[in-house]
Amino acid sequence: MSNTFAAFVSIGFHGLAFAMVLYLISVGLSVTMGMMGFVNLAHGVFAMLGGYVLTSLMSRMGVPFGLALIAAFLATALGSLILERLLYRRLYGGDELDQVLLTMGLIFMSVAAATYVWGPLQQPMHPPRWLSGQLDFGFRSFPGYRSFLILCGAGLVIGLWLGLERTRFGMKVRAAVDNLRMAQSVGINTSRLFALTFALGSGLAGLGGALGADLLAINPSYALDNLVYFLIVVAVGGLGSIRGPFIAAVLIGIADTGFKYLLPELGAFFIYALTMALLLWRPRGLFGRA
Repeated sequence: MSNTFAAFVSIGFHGLAFAMVLYLISVGLSVTMGMMGFVNLAHGVFAMLGGYVLTSLMSRMGVPFGLALIAAFLATALGSLILERLLYRRLYGGDELDQVLLTMGLIFMSVAAATYVWGPLQQPMHPPRWLSGQLDFGFRSFPGYRSFLILCGAGLVIGLWLGLERTRFGMKVRAAVDNLRMAQSVGINTSRLFALTFALGSGLAGLGGALGADLLAINPSYALDNLVYFLIVVAVGGLGSIRGPFIAAVLIGIADTGFKYLLPELGAFFIYALTMALLLWRPRGLFGRA
């Protein structure tokens, strides 16, 4: 295998693994923002919580990896449901500046809380032994955990798409995203739908944060450091879309990995330039509603 081809294969593989994490974290934000019209800049806090739950259960309590993942999803979904009931619901349909200030405040509160509980250092992520090492695909070996991450992410993407496209709950969500007032007029309980969708989206963010703890370091500033990536995926993919954030995550994940590999001195400059170009061409995102 030539060095050039090997480099492109490596970029594609690691970029796809990064894309799966970005998608799982961002898709809930896309749906909830498209449905509720709520500017939730604190969505990354739920991803951070999922990462902390996973790493704490595995490293401090010896909980198996699979059970820790389930716990990360459930803990994040439950925590988000409480926040939705107590704080977010009060600002539905309110001024966008108030929503931004509330969610930015939650980010800074999460930084302080995480520092107090877990300390300022990055949490160690130790994949289970059966996912450690390399997997030999014949022409090349790839890291076992990132291979699992791609397969797991692909399975969750398919499951999420089927759930929102082929179930009654998904029909209600899509109806509320397309026309909230019409959905209310035909008897859909949008209040309960908002809560369940918010919990599902936040739980997926927690699951993405847990699965991606090997790629995006779990530390107190997680939500602030990675906020721009989550917003880029949502903006480029389009609000309220399921496939849009997936396409955007793949583009951003592979492009970010490639640019940082080939031109590390310029960092993420090309990602921001690419995002600006795409939004100038499609202001509502690739699959946003017209």
